[in-house]
Amino acid sequence: MAQAALGSAGLHFDELNKLRVLDPDVAQQTAQLREECKAFVDKIVEFQKTVGSLIELVDQLAKAAESEKMKAIGARNLLKSIAKQREAQEQQLQALIAEKKMQLERYRIEYETLCKIEADQNEFIDQFIFQK
Repeated sequence: MAQAALGSAGLHFDELNKLRVLDPDVAQQTAQLREECKAFVDKIVEFQKTVGSLIELVDQLAKAAESEKMKAIGARNLLKSIAKQREAQEQQLQALIAEKKMQLERYRIEYETLCKIEADQNEFIDQFIFQK
C-alpha cells in the first residue's frame, strides 16, 4: 500500500530498498540503453580507425601510382628524345654519304682526266722519241 502511494507520487524503491524517482524498469532500460550506446560508440570508434587506416593506405598507393606514372612519362620522353637523336644522326650520316659519293665521283672524273692526260703525254713522248 505504501509502495502504491509512493508509486502514484512518482517515487519507487529499488532492489536495495533505496528511494528512487525513476521506475526500476525504466532505470533498467536506461542502463541497458546506456550500455548499448557505449558498445555502439566503441564500434563507431573502431570503424573510424579502420577507415582512417584504409584512407592512409589508399593515399600511399595513390602516391606510389603517381610516382610510377611520372617515371613512365619520363621514360617515354627519354625514348622519344633518343629516337629524335637517332633520326638526326641518320640524316647527318645520309648527308655525309651523299657528300662522299659526290667526292668519289669528282675523284673518278679527275682520275679519268689524269689518265687521259697521261696517255696523251705518253703518246706525245713516244712521238717525240720516234721523231728523233
